[in-house]
Amino acid sequence: MKVKIIENATKTAVKTKITEARIKTILPTITDAWRFNFRKNSKGKNSNTYILTANNSPNQIEGCLIIITENRFQDYMAFVEVAPHNRGENRKHDRVAGCLIAFACRQSYINGKEGYLAFDVLEENEDDEMKLMELYSRKYHAVRLGESKTMIIIPEGSEKLIDEYLKF
Repeated sequence: MKVKIIENATKTAVKTKITEARIKTILPTITDAWRFNFRKNSKGKNSNTYILTANNSPNQIEGCLIIITENRFQDYMAFVEVAPHNRGENRKHDRVAGCLIAFACRQSYINGKEGYLAFDVLEENEDDEMKLMELYSRKYHAVRLGESKTMIIIPEGSEKLIDEYLKF
């Protein structure tokens, strides 16, 4: 799927695509300065791994996503992460996470889950978890389920994300 992210230095749109990782794709790991080991976690049953790459640098992964489809009510976003160079104040690109999350919402429709997407927010300390949950609520229309660390994006939020990040 074709999407656009923004190069921060020039504020210009960068043509990118989200594709399913192939068997020969070298997925990022913790030793590559990523927080998650996508190489290891992509081997799960009923899981699909997707990568976001720029058309002008197709061998550099800008973001990665793993969706688990075994639940009959909603898809589960097991892992989503932007590349280390796309984090923090000096990040190279914006909109990477939004494109991946919107793509996961779209996949929920394709998989017959009507736009429902669940995920857990797990950080080392509780303050960081709360900050991240607030970000997911504000920016990605996620709703926290009770007092748990589980959040869900319902169809209305999925539609908003798809419109904002996937349609251009």
